[in-house]
Amino acid sequence: MEQYVQISFQQTLPEQREILVALLANIGFTGFEENGKELVACIPLSDFNESVFKETVSDQLPYAVKIIEQKNWNEEWERSFPPVVVDDYCAIRASFHPPVSSVAHEIIITPKMSFGTGHHATTYLMIRLMKDIRFTNCAVLDFGTGTGVLAILAEKLGASSITAIDNDNWSIDNAKENIGANRCRRIQVMERSAPPPDETYDIILANINKNVILAEMAAMEQHLEENGVLLISGLLEEDKKEIADKASTVHLTIVHTGQKDNWIALVLKRKMI
Repeated sequence: MEQYVQISFQQTLPEQREILVALLANIGFTGFEENGKELVACIPLSDFNESVFKETVSDQLPYAVKIIEQKNWNEEWERSFPPVVVDDYCAIRASFHPPVSSVAHEIIITPKMSFGTGHHATTYLMIRLMKDIRFTNCAVLDFGTGTGVLAILAEKLGASSITAIDNDNWSIDNAKENIGANRCRRIQVMERSAPPPDETYDIILANINKNVILAEMAAMEQHLEENGVLLISGLLEEDKKEIADKASTVHLTIVHTGQKDNWIALVLKRKMI
């Protein structure tokens, strides 16, 4: 059973937690949980680089480190995972929660290490912005699928095919489990760090982090159909200019912005040339 490094930051402010999640996601942390003023972050032991971590986190911020087993983290999630409701549009719940009848779409997620329970502002924003995008009969790429929640919603919205990729094998297993729980039939899950070659999509969803988005922006543009839509998040408000500047170099432009707390999600389309 794989071991994980769990780091707990005590007595943090909301803005500190937002910045920490963004910074730690950029160096490989894949699980986050907020308990009041505490932020808990987790990363596979094999991926943890202590020197990089210390360079990333301020010495002024106290934290505790411990090694945990995979099972322990899953049990912790299950004890603390309340349903998430995005307006009257979508609810995300665990199988042990009662159904949410007041929304158009309901998704069942077994909460594990991966991003995508809807509790984090970026997943919430992605779901909210997906409401205004036409998915019917579209080919969709979910880049960094995590729990698979966005891919599942894409199928519920009528996408004809969804390719869900992630470079973390735990996320792949979790996504497959959740896809099965939601009885989805049009999602193909792949363990990959880049889109499949020679494939194009009407819609690309990428709730990852700033560094990966910047590195993969050109590739994502090349995998978009002519009138395709790119929806991205994992970004802080102050990242918008850098993303916009990079997008302009690959003929993409921001057409809509969603914001929750200090986090943003962006809808991009090709610029008219």
